[in-house]
Amino acid sequence: MIKNLILFIVILFSSGITFGQRGDLKGSVVTKNNEPITSANISILKTGKGTTTNTSGEYLIKNIKAGTYNLKVSFIGYLTKEISFIIKADETTSLPQITLQEDEEQLNEVLVNGHKNPYVIKKASSSLRLKTPIKQLPQNVQIVSSELLENQMVTNILEGAFRNVSGVSNIEHWGAFARINMRGFRLPAFRNGVNIQDSWGPLSEDMFMVDRIEFVKGPSGFMMAAGEPGGFYNVVTKKPTEQKTANISLMAGSYDTYRAAVDLGGSLTDDKRFLSRLNVMYQHTGSHRDFEDSERYGIAPSLSYKISDKTTFLTEFSYQNLDMIQGAAYVFAPVSRGYASLDRNFTMIDKNFPSTKIKEVSILNKLSHQFNENWSIEAQYVAMNFQQEGATPWTYSIDENGNADRWINIGDAISTGEYFQIYTNGKFNTGGVEHNILAGFDFTEKEYIADFSQAASIDVITPFNTFDPVYGNAVYPTFDRSLPLEQRKSYGYGNNIRSFYAQDELKFLDNKIRLTLAGRHTQLTPQGSETVNKFTPRVGLSADITNQITVYGLYDQSFLAESAALFSGETPKPVEGTIYEGGFKTSFFDGKLQAALSAYLITKNNLATTDYDNPQTDEDGNITSYPFSVQLGEVQSKGFEFDLQGQITDELGIVLNYANTNVEITEDTNPDLIGNKIAGHAKHMTNGWVNYNFNKNTALKGFGLSLGYQYQIDRSSWAWGTDNETDLPDYFRLDGGINWKNDTWRIGLNINNILDEYLYSGANYGSYLYWQSEPGINGRLSVSYKF
Repeated sequence: MIKNLILFIVILFSSGITFGQRGDLKGSVVTKNNEPITSANISILKTGKGTTTNTSGEYLIKNIKAGTYNLKVSFIGYLTKEISFIIKADETTSLPQITLQEDEEQLNEVLVNGHKNPYVIKKASSSLRLKTPIKQLPQNVQIVSSELLENQMVTNILEGAFRNVSGVSNIEHWGAFARINMRGFRLPAFRNGVNIQDSWGPLSEDMFMVDRIEFVKGPSGFMMAAGEPGGFYNVVTKKPTEQKTANISLMAGSYDTYRAAVDLGGSLTDDKRFLSRLNVMYQHTGSHRDFEDSERYGIAPSLSYKISDKTTFLTEFSYQNLDMIQGAAYVFAPVSRGYASLDRNFTMIDKNFPSTKIKEVSILNKLSHQFNENWSIEAQYVAMNFQQEGATPWTYSIDENGNADRWINIGDAISTGEYFQIYTNGKFNTGGVEHNILAGFDFTEKEYIADFSQAASIDVITPFNTFDPVYGNAVYPTFDRSLPLEQRKSYGYGNNIRSFYAQDELKFLDNKIRLTLAGRHTQLTPQGSETVNKFTPRVGLSADITNQITVYGLYDQSFLAESAALFSGETPKPVEGTIYEGGFKTSFFDGKLQAALSAYLITKNNLATTDYDNPQTDEDGNITSYPFSVQLGEVQSKGFEFDLQGQITDELGIVLNYANTNVEITEDTNPDLIGNKIAGHAKHMTNGWVNYNFNKNTALKGFGLSLGYQYQIDRSSWAWGTDNETDLPDYFRLDGGINWKNDTWRIGLNINNILDEYLYSGANYGSYLYWQSEPGINGRLSVSYKF
C-alpha cells in the first residue's frame, strides 16, 4: 500500500518539462565588488534548463525555444535574483551583468563543503519539518555540525558528539549501541526525522555519512511520531550536492586504530538536475584492553533528481557491517575493593571470545514538491533491517578473594521497521496575522525479536581470579541455532503507530510575537494488544524582546509505546509525559555567537526500569540476567540548562554549556521509593571546547589550536549508591588538538585525556560492582585531501 501511494504521489506531483532548441543565452555574475562568482547556479524557470558559471563568472545556455522567460541566479551565501528576458530564434541574447548581494543570514547556515561559522546553524534540517529559524522556536534545539565533529576528531557518536550540548551524556552499555540520555531520560535515536530506536539499538552512528546531529529538547510528538518527553537526537545524513565534493581522509590512532573514508559528490548532468553523493568508510579499532579489536565498514550512496523546477526525488541507501566483542568493557569487583581497584587495562573476557556480527541496511525515498512560494509537501518512506548474531559476557558472582564466575550469553536479534511520513508546510495571512501551517500523517511499523536465553559458564576447567588472572583456559559453549530466530526467540516486541497532526504558528506585530497551537492524534497498537488512542496538545509562545533577545514558553505532551518486558507477561502501559519549559535565546557579534538559557519541569508516567526482584537464573539458581522491567508510578525531571556556541572573532570559536538536572520518583505504590533518584544523569554537567585558527597573513596562517573539557559532578550510570547518593567520583577529562589546513589539505593531531586520568563509569549492584574504564592519554593523527 505504501509503495503504491508513493508512486501515486510521484505521478501527481511531477510536472512536464518544456523543450526547445531555437536561441542561446549568455551573461555573467559578479559580487558587489565586481569579482566573478564561480559555480553560481543559473536556471531558466519552468524549463528544466540551467548551468553554472565558469571561473570568470560567465555562463552560456544553448538551444532555448523562442519566447519570454524568467532567469533564476543563486549561489550559497548570496541572495537569489530573478530577471526576465526574451529569446529570439537563431539569436544569442546577452544579458546585463548580474550582481548578487551577500545574504548575512544564509552565510551562517550549513554550506555544502563547509561552514562560514561551523558553530552556529540557524535553521533546522528539513527532516524536522519546521521552517521557522531556531531562535524563534518555543523550544531549545541545539545542532552539532560535521565541521565541529571533524575538529574534535569524533568518528562515532559514542566518542562524544553529545559533549557539545548541555545535559547530554552516554550511558555505557555493550559498545555497539548508543544509549544517550538527556534530562535524565533516554533519547530516541532518529535518522532523517524517523524514530529508529530499539531496545538495544540502533547501531551507534558512524560519522562517515553524517552531515549534522540535531538535539531537540523536550516533547516533540507534534513533529515526530512517538516522541519522548526528554527529547531526541536526529542524525541528518549527507545529501547529494550540486557543488563538486571529493575528499579522502586517513586516520591512525592509539591501540592500532586505523580508518579510511571517502566522500564524493556532485552533479551528474550539466543542468544540475541529477545529483549524487557517495560515502565509504573502513575502520579497525583497537582497545587499551586485550582481546577487544573490532572492524567496521559502511557504504552510503544517495541520488536526487529534479523532476521539474518544483519537484525533487531523493533516494538514499546505507549498508553497515560491524564485527566486535560486545560487552568486553565490563569489569567486576567485590564491593569491598571499590571502583578502579583493578588496572585500567584489565579485561574480564578471555582469548578467542566469540565476536558479534551486526549488519544494518536502510533505504530512504523522499519526494518534495513546491506548489508555490507559500505551500509545499513532502512524502518519505524509510525501511530498515538490523541483524545481529553473537554473544555477550557477564560475571554473575565474585567473592572477596576475586574468584569470578564468568558466563557467556547468546545474543542474536533481528529488527525490522517501515516508516511513512507525509506532511505539508504553508503560510497565509488573515488581516495582520501570518499563519505558518504544518500538518501531516506518520506511519510506523516495527518488530524486534531476540534470543538471550542460552547461557553457560566459561570457567569450567580453572576458576578465574581477577587479582591473579590467567587467560587461555576459557571453554565456550556451542549455542543451538538450529531453529530460526523467530521460533527460538526469548524476547520480542512490536508496535504499529498511526498519527495525524496539525500545527499553526501565528505571527503578530511583524513577527515579533509568535503563538504556536498544535495537536496530534495517535493510534498506538502494541503487538498482541488492543489499540490505544490519545490526543496530545501543544502550546508555545515566543516573543522578541529586542533584536538580540527572544523569550519563550512551552507546554507540551508526549505519548509513546513502552517496549519493556514485564514479569507478569502483561503488555506495558504506554508512556505519557508532560513538560513546562521557559527560557531565553540571544545572539552577539552580529549573530556569530548565540546562547540559550532554559528551565523545565517534566512529569513522566509509566516509566520502565530494571526489575531486580525477578532475575533470570540457571538450573543451579545463579543469576544470568535481568530481562524484566517494572513500570513506576510517576517520575519528575527538573533543571535548567545553558548553551553558548559561535565565533567570538573570525579566529576564535567556542562551545560552552552547563546543565543542572534532578530526576526522582514522585509517586509509587511503594511509599519508600518516593524521593529516590532515577539513575542515568549527573546533577551538574558542563562541557567546553575552544578552537583558535590563525587566519591572518602570518607565518602561522593555516594552523589551529583546540582545547576542551568534560566535567560531571554527582553522576550515576545505572544505579545510585546507598542513601540515594552517588558512589562514583566526579569526572573530569581534558582534550586538545592542533591542525593545519589550506584549500586542499588538512592535517590534525588530537590528544584525548591529556591528564592521563583513570576515568570510568559504573554502578553498585549491592553484591558486587562493575565499571567500564576509558583509555589513558591517547592520540589520533588524521590527514584529509580535497581534490
